[in-house]
Amino acid sequence: MLKSFFQKEMLEAGCDEAGRGCLAGPVFAAAVILPKNFRHPLLNDSKQMKEGHRNELRLIIEEKAIAYAVASVCNVEIDEINILKASFKAMHKALAQLLMQPGLILVDGNRFLPYGETPHECIVQGDGKYASIAAASILAKTYRDEFMHQLHDQFPHYGWKVNKGYPTRQHRNAIREHGDTPFHRKTFRLLPAQLELGLDLDAE
Repeated sequence: MLKSFFQKEMLEAGCDEAGRGCLAGPVFAAAVILPKNFRHPLLNDSKQMKEGHRNELRLIIEEKAIAYAVASVCNVEIDEINILKASFKAMHKALAQLLMQPGLILVDGNRFLPYGETPHECIVQGDGKYASIAAASILAKTYRDEFMHQLHDQFPHYGWKVNKGYPTRQHRNAIREHGDTPFHRKTFRLLPAQLELGLDLDAE
């Protein structure tokens, strides 16, 4: 059972990102302020949910949230500033877009770059512990998946409709055969050494 809040006094915004480990596409982040009494039986860490349930909950979260926002940082900027800083920047952009500012930020993970003067709490595996972080994980994931679906139509060889830019065997084989695209993260290892030698030993 997810906890509804970390504390009762202030508005809390849950923050999470999606796409840090991908080889292509932006990193997305969301910030969500839920009512303290928000409950839903399907709400969980987005990685533990079926895609259909995530899409269903996205609509419910957007309807019931006190405030929510989604933001992204593109692959070019990820290459310029690194993925960790890009993840924090995407979270900050989402927080800045909230129509109401929280008194406390709950962040999934163990590190965060402070957002102005607003206090924050880093919670390891927080998307499986607090409702607002789980909601943020769902929005970040569904918005990013939607973006990668659109890119798939431009670059169908890479299977982004299925793998969403993550380093699967299909994705890496397509990079080997067709090269990279303007949406690939050039500072990431797109092909392991085995593939560069022509030996497909990737276990994905």
